[in-house]
Amino acid sequence: MNKKLLKNIKEWVWILVIFVFISFFIYQPFKIPSGSMIPTLLVGDFLIVNKYCYGYSNDSMRIGTFTLPFPTLHKRLFGLKPPQYGDVVVFHNDKDDDLNYIKRIIGLPGDVVQLKEGIVYINEKPLGLEQMENFSIVEDGEYRIYRRFMETMPNGYKHVIIKACDFGKASYDNAGPYVVPEEHYFVMGDNRDCSKDSRVMESCGFIHSNRIMGRAEGLFFSSTCKLYEILKWPFSIRYERIFTRIR
Repeated sequence: MNKKLLKNIKEWVWILVIFVFISFFIYQPFKIPSGSMIPTLLVGDFLIVNKYCYGYSNDSMRIGTFTLPFPTLHKRLFGLKPPQYGDVVVFHNDKDDDLNYIKRIIGLPGDVVQLKEGIVYINEKPLGLEQMENFSIVEDGEYRIYRRFMETMPNGYKHVIIKACDFGKASYDNAGPYVVPEEHYFVMGDNRDCSKDSRVMESCGFIHSNRIMGRAEGLFFSSTCKLYEILKWPFSIRYERIFTRIR
């Protein structure tokens, strides 16, 4: 075999090994397929997930449906700190293990979470809501307008949510109370009226700590078209979203 070709093959093998190592243990890219986290995340956003910030579980050492053949971990290893109010996390769901989900941490272990007329209550205290300018977006070729609000978590963390329905009129605007078990978290989508999350026990429910893969950190690409539609890239890339932090 040609020495130059052999050298090139070795270089590509090492690049692949490094990429796989990084994806399993440090950072992993993900693509947003649905609108449950609008306006924070849009369909077609590509983001980076930090896989070491909460420590390691079997689910965090996973790419797609392949998990490293590692002994079963009952506790996360090398965790710097547990998830906090407002963190956007990628996780696996016991109801559908093959898919990756992304939602926001709303309730911590031991919390009592309840929704009354669309307002989130944590331990009987309502989260602060401040109305903002309306949010508009084109979805499935249709122009839509949502009401937008700034929500404040118990730790002071602020993030944006949207509502399609009037408060109290959506399916899960009155739900709970939910008592979050130990080592579990209550998650919700920022698109409050279009998100199957912990409010829907039969399809999501509480999320065990070990099922969390990591925390979503930032966007590195965003487009309204498919990756293979190269000719559409110049007109479909959301340049203003590239290299932005997720909040």
